[in-house]
Amino acid sequence: MPERLKLLSWRDIVFVALPSLLLVIGAFWLAAQYIKPAPPDRLVISTGGESGAYQIFAAQYKDVLARYGITVVAKPSAGSMENLERLRDPGFAVDVGFIQGGTARPAEADEIVALGDFYYEPLWIFYRESALRGGDKLLELKGKRLAIGDVGSGTHHLATELLAANGLDAGNTTLILSGGLELLDRLQKGEIDAVFVVGPTQSPLVWSLLYTPGMRLMSLTHAEAYTRRFPYLARLVLPRGAIDLAKEIPPRDVQLVSSVATLLARKDTHPALIGLLMQAADEVHGTPGAFQKPGEFPRAGHSEFPLSTEAERYYKFGKPFLQRFLPFWAATFIEGKVVMLLPLLVVLFPLIRFAPQIYGWRVRSRIYRRYGELKFLENEVNENPGLHTRAEWIEKLERIEKDARTIRTPLTFSDILYTLRTHIDLVRHVILRSTSE
Repeated sequence: MPERLKLLSWRDIVFVALPSLLLVIGAFWLAAQYIKPAPPDRLVISTGGESGAYQIFAAQYKDVLARYGITVVAKPSAGSMENLERLRDPGFAVDVGFIQGGTARPAEADEIVALGDFYYEPLWIFYRESALRGGDKLLELKGKRLAIGDVGSGTHHLATELLAANGLDAGNTTLILSGGLELLDRLQKGEIDAVFVVGPTQSPLVWSLLYTPGMRLMSLTHAEAYTRRFPYLARLVLPRGAIDLAKEIPPRDVQLVSSVATLLARKDTHPALIGLLMQAADEVHGTPGAFQKPGEFPRAGHSEFPLSTEAERYYKFGKPFLQRFLPFWAATFIEGKVVMLLPLLVVLFPLIRFAPQIYGWRVRSRIYRRYGELKFLENEVNENPGLHTRAEWIEKLERIEKDARTIRTPLTFSDILYTLRTHIDLVRHVILRSTSE
């Protein structure tokens, strides 16, 4: 074995092995750039007001993600606008936040992505029957006492835009910056005349007002016109009896305008958490409702913020393949290892195949170089044998022969080397035959 190793050309081995090693290391480094660390076991959601719809849905997400060992932390806020500010603030610990469609505009420096449309958020306008008779136009609320939601909430944003479109503002109407379940009591006491609420049917305040005697839900005659003026809105119809057939709530078809709720996430939120959140959203929002068909939500949507890569992948392919058969943590672990194995498939296997050929080419090239020298020498002897004396020709030949003996050649290539030596002897006979002493 030592004798065989002596035949190896370590220079050739290094010439082939070193670039190959650097290529493999580079491939592993490149693959490592696409590997995320293990997902955290905690997801922070910026929600909305206490007992609001955002809080309710965050609690449902919490139940779903708990099955995967993820703890959901809900942080109440004033609403959409504050949620966006939190996502933009690197000093605030938050991963995702609920946003009402039409309330957020991306900024140039934003590192924020959207997860799609999750559910309709209709604008509900309830008023006391004693304060307004048969109202179906916002203009009829002029001079009334209107609760339009807390500053920073999506309700406040949308109510302000619609009222302004009708010429209503703080100069001609009493605008009360308040929201939450306390409005029900104030309506019943006659302290306010109407309340604006944005949220799904399941919102506690909406549900309570639908069943409260003396309260009426405004049907917007100009609903279609509002959708043309504010493209982020859609016109919805709440059919007669859709809430309660027995009690016939509502007692007539009601036209509403609606935005669409979404979740915005920081770009650095772990992809595995985004994937789980999409699964939770599918489970929570995929059921039929008063305004939506089964499976209508979540959907890719048309948010002004770019759609998350992970969310886009979910809309196209659904749950990741491995998670269909393995627990979440096992699937994410294996996915990370598969990425690290890609360099073996893409780089290492071709190297294993071609490296011996490159090494063989290096060894043959040195032998073929001597063949070239030998051929030139033979041609010179045949063309002009008197150019040198026999001793000088032999001396030239012996230099070639000496170089041939020093070539380190693996046993695989011994036949080529011995053939070269045989041809050297043939050229020697040519010299002896063509020259004189």
